[in-house]
Amino acid sequence: MRYSKEEIRDAMLLYAVTDRMWLGESDSLTDVCRQVLQNGATFLQVREKDLGKEEFKTESAGLKCLCAEYHVPFVVNDSVEIAMEIDADGVHVGQSDIQGRDIRAIIGPDKILGMTARTVEEAVAAEQAGADYLGVGAVFATSTKKDTRHLTMEELRRICASVSIPVVAIGGINEKNLLELKGSGVAGAAVVSAIFAAGDPGAATSHLLELAKEAVEHE
Repeated sequence: MRYSKEEIRDAMLLYAVTDRMWLGESDSLTDVCRQVLQNGATFLQVREKDLGKEEFKTESAGLKCLCAEYHVPFVVNDSVEIAMEIDADGVHVGQSDIQGRDIRAIIGPDKILGMTARTVEEAVAAEQAGADYLGVGAVFATSTKKDTRHLTMEELRRICASVSIPVVAIGGINEKNLLELKGSGVAGAAVVSAIFAAGDPGAATSHLLELAKEAVEHE
């Protein structure tokens, strides 16, 4: 389905990014994602760097159907080709993925296009390239990308102020620091391990959702 700009902005509130490395041996990513969606995640991105192409495609197709049940936007990380093959709601790409490629032209006007940005210049360029939203970070130290410098809150505020599209903060966000995003201008928080490494992912999602609402309440 096609999502409006307002729906995309609202969906940034609690943006879940999958990472199966945190799951127990008996846990299914689909089952955990169902718990996450049942408990209020507003957006889902499948990001599984260690899966082969076909396995990633199969997993993504299943999660697309799951998200459709809950009317939650679903995007594929990096792989424009797989996103189009399974008719995902969209794709999220990094700066290296857009070099020499017009991603908006490839996916068309109706798909969601998310782009990663770490500077004002990258943010402005991404909006001009047709991005619907930006993933900006890392805002805190993160275990998923250990070589990434984290942004200051002032840098985050400048990026948010430089564009008209919504910004979702990412990187090391958990229940202890999410409220530090208040006043930054972000539309929400993207979370990985604080959900998928939790003993009870559903309960963690519910708690993080309430914190996210407080963090962006007056934005």
